[in-house]
Amino acid sequence: MKIVVIGTRGIPKIQGGVETHCEELYPRLVKMGCEVIIVRRSCYVTEDNKLTSYKGVKLKDIFAPKQKSLEAITHTFLAVCYARREKADILHVHAIGPSLMIPFAKLLGLKVVMTHHGPDYDRQKWGRLAKMALRAGEYMGAKYADRIIVISEVINNILKTKYNRTDAELIFNGVNIPVKSPDIDYIESLGLEKEKYLLTVGRFVEEKGYDILIDVFSRLPVSKEYKLVIAGGALHETEYARKLMDLAKEKGVILPGFITGEKLNQVYTNARLFVLPSFHEGLPICLLEAMSYRLDVLVSDIPANLMIALPPDDYFKTGSRDDLAQKITGKLSAGKKKVTYSLNLYNWDNIASRTLEVYKKEYSNA
Repeated sequence: MKIVVIGTRGIPKIQGGVETHCEELYPRLVKMGCEVIIVRRSCYVTEDNKLTSYKGVKLKDIFAPKQKSLEAITHTFLAVCYARREKADILHVHAIGPSLMIPFAKLLGLKVVMTHHGPDYDRQKWGRLAKMALRAGEYMGAKYADRIIVISEVINNILKTKYNRTDAELIFNGVNIPVKSPDIDYIESLGLEKEKYLLTVGRFVEEKGYDILIDVFSRLPVSKEYKLVIAGGALHETEYARKLMDLAKEKGVILPGFITGEKLNQVYTNARLFVLPSFHEGLPICLLEAMSYRLDVLVSDIPANLMIALPPDDYFKTGSRDDLAQKITGKLSAGKKKVTYSLNLYNWDNIASRTLEVYKKEYSNA
């Protein structure tokens, strides 16, 4: 079975939740016997990831302008045309923006599976027209995709209530159980000490709430003893990203950039507290990663985070600076606690098996 994957910026080592999802999922599907081609956006191909394959997954680079408003739609149109030329058995479209092209893919005779990663029109970074396009993409996916996968029950309820689409498959994001790093050379190079910093991980976009976190943390007495680390960066130069980096520099926040591998392992292994102040998420892989390292966590009470069913003390009221400040202070003053989480629902091997079953159902209808 030949699967062509679009809607992602690409793999490997490209920042983003969908990108992490694809990097983990598709090598496993190759091992299960699928032929998988991931279509990458040319503007994210660098010397570090200039490859033709990754762990058995074939990589096809197709032009995309690195312009926020045109990047996804231009690339998706070209990628759909490529999938038709390749005679894909299944076209797998990730995210609602690229799903605008699902009717076009159906006109070309392609079988389409769509994964809905979250209502992106809720993200603050998009203007009115972009939000309209994203809502249209969600509608096109709900109406025309042959099969739909959702990564959370929150998203499943959106499809049921807004579009009466009741047959979506709920398949969560996953996480690997890590081998913690015994080394500290990288964190020391950042000026950090073991268990003397708070960590958050993600892109520099407004809905992550990092500006609020920086402002709140910098005013706390505990900021004299602990540091704040934000691992990630901006995919596009925006005014928000520039202001965030200026604010971080002013307040002494550590910005290691987008890191992977051993560097990220050390940063997770040695953190004292993981904080996720987001206003919007689908199902945050970075939170699952923090849980896999058995870190104490503090996250906003948005529906996607509440779905993970953490203890009440691990949540703060979304957007509330007072509640965030109180909860950070409380967790750090209480001393480090031993935490364990059940991550059985987020096993990548099971996720790959369930995704393959979705493909087989649609392939058998061909």
